[in-house]
Amino acid sequence: MQKVVVICGPTASGKTALSIELAKRINGEIVSADSMQIYDEMNIGTAKPDQEEMQGIKHYLIGNIKPTNRYSVSEFKKDAISAIKEIISKEKMPIVVGGTGLYVNSLVYGIDYPEIQTNLEYRKELEKIVEEKGLQYLFEKAVEIDKEAMKNISPNDKKRILRVLEIYKETGKTKTELERESRKNGIPYDYKIFAINMPREILYDRINRRVDIMIEKGLIDEVSSLYEKYGESLLTSMQAIGYKEVVEFLKGNCTKEEMIEKIKMETRRYAKRQLTWFRKIENIQWLDGLNDIQNNVNIILEGLQ
Repeated sequence: MQKVVVICGPTASGKTALSIELAKRINGEIVSADSMQIYDEMNIGTAKPDQEEMQGIKHYLIGNIKPTNRYSVSEFKKDAISAIKEIISKEKMPIVVGGTGLYVNSLVYGIDYPEIQTNLEYRKELEKIVEEKGLQYLFEKAVEIDKEAMKNISPNDKKRILRVLEIYKETGKTKTELERESRKNGIPYDYKIFAINMPREILYDRINRRVDIMIEKGLIDEVSSLYEKYGESLLTSMQAIGYKEVVEFLKGNCTKEEMIEKIKMETRRYAKRQLTWFRKIENIQWLDGLNDIQNNVNIILEGLQ
């Protein structure tokens, strides 16, 4: 069975640099598994690698969706499999790289997430409940419906809480049931999964520094020009950490310092959730993010033997 490398891990852990070094060593090409780097025109806040960073290595699924479009896990899976097939047809090694747990799971476990059109009436109903009774109320409802799925969802993650409720409303089945059914279809590749980790305080320091660099590079201007160009049609893409906080700042709801602190805090929380998620993946090999990159490349090459 054809091998496919997967490199995952929390934000700011060094996935991009490691994957590019690996691609150079094994004649590989990279498929991004990042739910925000998929969007065009959102470069700074998503830490999208530029041409110089890519070092001539071809990347797929970066910046090919308009920021006004919704992009689902099932669309990602279809596009990622298509990219993997293209890379294999060139006799190169596919390297899937990213921190979006749902994206990684859809591939390594062969999960087909259903393409469910958002029922706008039901969505409005749920939004009204959030206003009147609070998000915690809906979180508890979702736990009653699908305890298993909710183990991985934070009580503050409005988008995913609503999704669990919407899936149940539209299909009559829980997200967990649908996932179990789709896993029976089998997996076409032999995924070799590696994840980067490092001591928490060092990771958090890297996150804080990365946010400062994003601000210096012009994150506020990036968000401002996106808003001028597209306005309220940016609903999904502007839910990304870093973007929604800048929007609040631009609306005058917080100071610049408060905005920066909020981005850092939310990113650290996200990294913690990512690590929890990846620890649940079976047959994953952990890499020390403080290791020399070439050392980690060698560990991956040994794991591919």
